[in-house]
Amino acid sequence: MSQTDPIADMLTSIRNANLVYKTEVATPVSKIKLALAALLYKEGYIEGYEIREASPVPLLVIRLKYGDNKERVIHGIRRVSKPGRRVYAKASKLPRVLGGMGVAVISTPKGLMSDRKARSQRLGGEVVCEVW
Repeated sequence: MSQTDPIADMLTSIRNANLVYKTEVATPVSKIKLALAALLYKEGYIEGYEIREASPVPLLVIRLKYGDNKERVIHGIRRVSKPGRRVYAKASKLPRVLGGMGVAVISTPKGLMSDRKARSQRLGGEVVCEVW
């Protein structure tokens, strides 16, 4: 099965699993998906992630995070830059998600990073997605 936008597929899997309170979601692994999962973990949106060996390709397994009374930690997740319409932003024009309450994931020359970190390092790049 060919995928035209594997990042969007990963975000959709996370969104759908979050809606039905699944604890884990699995997706084929790639470098950018691994970096995105690491960023979501660092920002506190997921409980953890790991790579599981499977056939024919290894899987990236993401453990979703919920509050004490099953409150969702991820309220929304949206792909911004798509294959048909790439969205780039300068360091001075990086988006703020919910006035700083959410995170915009930016693909910079130094790798994936949050909008706050990219702004502090004065780096622009492609706006991959927004999480709140």
